[in-house]
Amino acid sequence: MKLTFITLLFALLFTCCMFSQKDKTIKLLDANLTHFNTHIGVPHSTVVGLPEGTFQSDNVRKGTPLGINNDIKNVFTTTNINGETTLNISGEIYGCITTKANYSNYHFSTMFRWGNKKWEPRLDRRKDSGILYHSYGDYGRFWNTWKTCLEFQVQETDLGDFISLNGNTTSPKVAGPSVVIRGNDKDGTKQYNPNSDTYFEGKGYIHAYLEPQNPHGSWNLLELYVIENNAVHVVNGKIVMVVENAIDPETNTPLTEGQIQIQSEAAECYYKNMTITPITEFPEFIRKQVKFKS
Repeated sequence: MKLTFITLLFALLFTCCMFSQKDKTIKLLDANLTHFNTHIGVPHSTVVGLPEGTFQSDNVRKGTPLGINNDIKNVFTTTNINGETTLNISGEIYGCITTKANYSNYHFSTMFRWGNKKWEPRLDRRKDSGILYHSYGDYGRFWNTWKTCLEFQVQETDLGDFISLNGNTTSPKVAGPSVVIRGNDKDGTKQYNPNSDTYFEGKGYIHAYLEPQNPHGSWNLLELYVIENNAVHVVNGKIVMVVENAIDPETNTPLTEGQIQIQSEAAECYYKNMTITPITEFPEFIRKQVKFKS
């Protein structure tokens, strides 16, 4: 049976539609971390095995960082198990991998779990990492390590909390992005609450609405949905934080795009299945549950 031109055209269009969304998804992790640059901060004075003359300090927020693509202690490495690339973060020195590209209007997704090691200066504190998004400016703006950005907090018992990172090591210092959060700002504790009728300015540390974390050592699904200058943090399928109306204070314009940084912050941890997919609107489950500011 001969296929008509119209039949062939419809078949081609169907095939293109079927694969178009899949083809847009970018797998961010590969063996050589080709989608990222690395920036390593100031080594703590307890770090061993560094070249002679390397600056080290008890205060890792100040001093001379190791800098861009100079990961001489292999803070960030990868392993491949059954064809799956895992990002291994030793945590020994503060630092980050940073996407080479800027992203806007996307769904970022990754699996995450903790390792066992901790390092100075956080030996007596909870394990910590973070997904920094809408990042901009020079490396090292915050604590000589990270760019100015919005943070999806990744900390023990605090997955999905929010922080706006400023430029406290620039001269002069610059403010972090301004945002608004629906919820409660009482007794020094700021927390997102989807049922609140009030908003507060998202300065300082903002606690998530829920803490749906899996037991230590288990994998957690962390997702970030961004449309324009609004963002939704999702942990293991639960909406835990909504960040609205992000503004870049240096230009007084909506903060709608930027790089993504993955932190090393004195704790061993692992990421895998890290992808980013373009979207044009928030998915239905977010539109049904989230009441955005009009």
